[in-house]
Amino acid sequence: MKRIYLIVAAMLAMMQGLAQNVQLHYDFGNAFYDDLKGRPQVTTTVEMFKADKWGSTFFFTDIDYYGDGAAGAYWEFAREFRLGKQSRWAAHIEYDGGLTSIKNTTVASRFQHALLVGPAWNWASADFSKTFSLQAMYKQYFNGQGRKGFPGFQLTAVWGNTFAKGLCTFSGFLDLWYDKDAKGKLIFLSEPQFWFNLNVIKGWDKVNLSLGTELELSCNFVYDKEGKNDKFYAVPTLAAKWTF
Repeated sequence: MKRIYLIVAAMLAMMQGLAQNVQLHYDFGNAFYDDLKGRPQVTTTVEMFKADKWGSTFFFTDIDYYGDGAAGAYWEFAREFRLGKQSRWAAHIEYDGGLTSIKNTTVASRFQHALLVGPAWNWASADFSKTFSLQAMYKQYFNGQGRKGFPGFQLTAVWGNTFAKGLCTFSGFLDLWYDKDAKGKLIFLSEPQFWFNLNVIKGWDKVNLSLGTELELSCNFVYDKEGKNDKFYAVPTLAAKWTF
């Protein structure tokens, strides 16, 4: 699981200045695909989004688990600087990196360190119930994971829609990026999520719990038990989220 850009966090942050959440996902990858046996089944995610007068800061950490301990971790940190007080445009800078492994195999690798910079275009409806962002970034990989650094690019779309009087949220992201060693030189990843927000139920206003699911759609991203990443997968999860 690469990233969980939850628009509901961004929406709350735009209204209150700060939003953070913790998520727990149970992954069905090794149940649905024989070649993903050994894939970690549990992931925790910690996210934080904070808006300020200059722009916004966002980070998240994913940690994957086997039954006997952590399997790996992934980290992203992003900072945006608004290009004018009323402008929808921003300058985006981001760092990506981490470590992952597959149990009972020799597959263990680091996500190659990468720095991304480029423009971002952000939009929100008047009540912030609908949000959308586009990012077009230059991506510089650094030496690591047995490979020399190389230049690339990444295109990212992030969306969110909270409806049914706040009960439901549909959010997610889509990434497409260049990798010189990937099949076709491109990697695709999208993680749409659907949440039921229990705090809008009468008498549950202090229970900031959301229950839902995520569907990880990827091509040339997920490594199988033989250490190859040249296939398409659609991996669902069951998930819970607590927003602070």
